[in-house]
Amino acid sequence: MRERIDAALQGAVESNDKHRAATLRLLLAAIQDRDARARASGRDGVADAEIEQVLQKMVQQRSASIRDFEEAGQLDLAEQEREEVEIIREFLPKQFDDVAMKEACEDVVRDINASGLRDMGRCMAALKQRYPGQMDFVRASCVVKDLLRLD
Repeated sequence: MRERIDAALQGAVESNDKHRAATLRLLLAAIQDRDARARASGRDGVADAEIEQVLQKMVQQRSASIRDFEEAGQLDLAEQEREEVEIIREFLPKQFDDVAMKEACEDVVRDINASGLRDMGRCMAALKQRYPGQMDFVRASCVVKDLLRLD
């Protein structure tokens, strides 16, 4: 993932896309910061899964900023944050749409023979293992809960 971000940064610099380059530099700085903390605790940097978490947190922070800017009437700043979110999302796994998420939830419920709400934890663990970073697990838990209530 680092290599993809580095390559994207080089492309942005070469094409003189200053906003994109600045956003990509922020990503790399956040990753380097996490690397430094990992080395301080005796590990060899961070893996792609942890980089994904960093990027997801950055998206969440910007989403909150977008709401704040819109409420304050600062639409130009909200649009700038939206652009940054789109750039960051390029490096995250593609998110499931509602239909795909429902199908994945149905598959998991069927595959582990879940038969009631008591199997909710097993279903969610299976979803997180099969589809890490590919869906909103809060929304998925609502879908699973509805499916288990029908049983």
